[in-house]
Amino acid sequence: MAPSTLSIITPVDSTAYATVQISSSEQVQAAVERAAKAQKSWKQVPLKQRVEMGRRFLEVFGTRKDELAKELTMQMGRPLRYTPGEIKGTQDRGKYMVDVAEEALKDVEIVEAGQEGKFKRFIRKEAVGVVLIVAPWNYPYLSSLNGVLPSIIAGNSVILKHSSQTPLCGERFGQAWTEAGLPDGVFQCIHMSHADTEALVRNPLINYVNFTGSVEGGHQIQKAASSKFIATGLELGGKDPAYVRADCDLKYTVESLVDGSFFNSGQCCCAIERIYVHADIYDAFVEAFVAETKNYRLGNPLEPETTLGPMVKTKAADFVRAQIAEAISQGAKAHIDASLFPADKPGTPYMAPQVLTNVTHAMRVMTEESFGPVVGIMKVSSDDEAIHFMNDSDFGLSASIWTQDADAALKVGDQIETGTWFMNRCDYLDPALAWVGVKDSGRGCTLSKYGYDQVTRLKSFHLKLVTV
Repeated sequence: MAPSTLSIITPVDSTAYATVQISSSEQVQAAVERAAKAQKSWKQVPLKQRVEMGRRFLEVFGTRKDELAKELTMQMGRPLRYTPGEIKGTQDRGKYMVDVAEEALKDVEIVEAGQEGKFKRFIRKEAVGVVLIVAPWNYPYLSSLNGVLPSIIAGNSVILKHSSQTPLCGERFGQAWTEAGLPDGVFQCIHMSHADTEALVRNPLINYVNFTGSVEGGHQIQKAASSKFIATGLELGGKDPAYVRADCDLKYTVESLVDGSFFNSGQCCCAIERIYVHADIYDAFVEAFVAETKNYRLGNPLEPETTLGPMVKTKAADFVRAQIAEAISQGAKAHIDASLFPADKPGTPYMAPQVLTNVTHAMRVMTEESFGPVVGIMKVSSDDEAIHFMNDSDFGLSASIWTQDADAALKVGDQIETGTWFMNRCDYLDPALAWVGVKDSGRGCTLSKYGYDQVTRLKSFHLKLVTV
């Protein structure tokens, strides 16, 4: 059957920006067979050479920064003043993963006193085989890199299925790998239907699946993979909280949390979606937070003065607008008048930021992932109350505390159900730390040296050197 096509509808003006070919089921099967064959040879390439291949890929990828940045803006709407940062961030994150690869993947020698010369025992981290990566649109290069680069360096082959909103990003990765000299079949970007994606997860030649997306999508991936004994890495939803203590640096905290709430129009897995503020500074915090939010410029993301672009789709903006309207009907107070943002237009992806108070956990806006430019702020009277509300969630990706007391931050952090705990920072991925989630935020790990453990399997070697 002939392949069909997919049109990318840009949120900039809701027109067709580009078209890509959707592979047929037969083409997908041929691709996975190529990947399996290529992997058998690639895993035999010495680790040092695979590491150098990763370095060359990153160098090549960075040479087209300006072109890739504009293309990224057109696909998903982030202002052009910010998209070059994702290209550089991808290189920086990748450099760390390349630098730690040899240490992370080296054999673990087992030495026992008195047994020297009699046995050679070690544990090797062996590539799992063919890795399927299903990547999101909101940070299409950074999120893809988390799985793609470690998988290839570890000796796997990779099939990347990118979001239908940002399929060109997957193609650009492919071009960079080819220019870097990666053998054919080790990396392939395939555009395919949801049905073919689920079928590929079940394919016996797929040995590991890395998925970033919705909770519903994670369940679908897990169900499809359950027919085999393979692992899955799932980075799913978030409803990340911040707790502002009375001893915080108020100006710094406000600026940081406004950015953490609204950067990328709030379309970040680890965006701040709910804030708990100590009663002693609550009024001052809300006043400053609202004032800072009003400084955003909503508009065409190609214009240099724009600091807040459109959401990815009108449907996504409508969802957030409905959350806000429902919360207001339940007693929440809206602090931002949309008239301050002339580009805000219902029925389009262009949506003003909103700050809500008088919110409760009976409202969806405080419990259901928004993934948009809205944040709710609640008053709390103590650390214990803040801990209760922060943990009152189905999600657990990241959480933060804003204080000058590091001991208090550690004490509170030990009680928070989350994958990453920040003090005086938020909405950030440190490549040296394991990126993990708990509860409905998923399972598995990317980044850090432990990210390599997800795409390798342990193999024990036990050699008896003396037989007399």
